[in-house]
Amino acid sequence: MATLRMDNVAIVVADLDAAIAFFAELGLELEGRMHIEAAVADQCTGLDGVRTEIAMMRTPDGSGRVELTAYASPAPIAGEPLAPNTIGFHRVMFEVEDIDATLDRLGPLGGHLVGQVGDYEDVYRLCYLRGPGGFVIGLAQRV
Repeated sequence: MATLRMDNVAIVVADLDAAIAFFAELGLELEGRMHIEAAVADQCTGLDGVRTEIAMMRTPDGSGRVELTAYASPAPIAGEPLAPNTIGFHRVMFEVEDIDATLDRLGPLGGHLVGQVGDYEDVYRLCYLRGPGGFVIGLAQRV
């Protein structure tokens, strides 16, 4: 049996409205928002009493989606932002037309560079960016 496609990547956020604004400024489109409070949420997460609100954001070309999840219950666990070399989920990479303009637009919405913009073999300009609440995304611009 083959995998059909990747459906979405989920990011747990502290402030759903701020995360929606951040990803909308990046160019993703809001597909919809909904509250999740059902036994299946408890079963899938292994948590008890799950109550969340999610927002589905779609890439402009329709090829990918990001699920933004804000937990009401159980209470979200805040921690120090993870270093890029922490084992586990690392980041989601987005290709953009102009990395500098994108950074300028995302800065006022809580985006800040993890390191600096780097050049990869004169093919891509790349950077990692923390969004509101500390999640990490990557930006890539073809040179």
